[in-house]
Amino acid sequence: MEQEEIADLLARCGLGDRGAFRALYDLTAPKLFGVTLRILGSRAEAEEALQEACVKIWSNAGRYQPGRGSPVGWMVSIARNQAIDALRARRAPARDIADMPELADERPGPEAGALASDDRRRLSDCLGVLPSDRAEAVKAAYVEGYSYDELARRHGVPLNTMRTWLRRALISLRECLGP
Repeated sequence: MEQEEIADLLARCGLGDRGAFRALYDLTAPKLFGVTLRILGSRAEAEEALQEACVKIWSNAGRYQPGRGSPVGWMVSIARNQAIDALRARRAPARDIADMPELADERPGPEAGALASDDRRRLSDCLGVLPSDRAEAVKAAYVEGYSYDELARRHGVPLNTMRTWLRRALISLRECLGP
């Protein structure tokens, strides 16, 4: 999948182009379905989550900002969040609000936010130590949801070489991040 082609299709979807959405769906649905299926474990629930995610992608396509990440990553995050919401709905027992005297604020506090910011900076520094193709492969695999096979084709290396790249990169990251 060409990122530019997908970004163009998203932009056209934002303008209401149904043909662009069909093409976008054909290009990305297998990956998005894989994401929802891994989370939910049920084909029927994964299909339903994919359908809901596609509705959100169509509705919000005009909000995608190319400078803030890859289009596939943006769509994977929508599908992943939809699947997680479905998983939570499946597990959460219905409770009356009157039975909950206090509702805690689930947002992270200032300390947690500062720690998360520090963790992001440390991870970014450690990714900078890796060769650029390895760092890019790690981000594509673990942030954007690319499979090993897709990454191997993208980088023009055998599948087992890609697996080795990612394994060694994760070991390096673990060592760099330390305790």
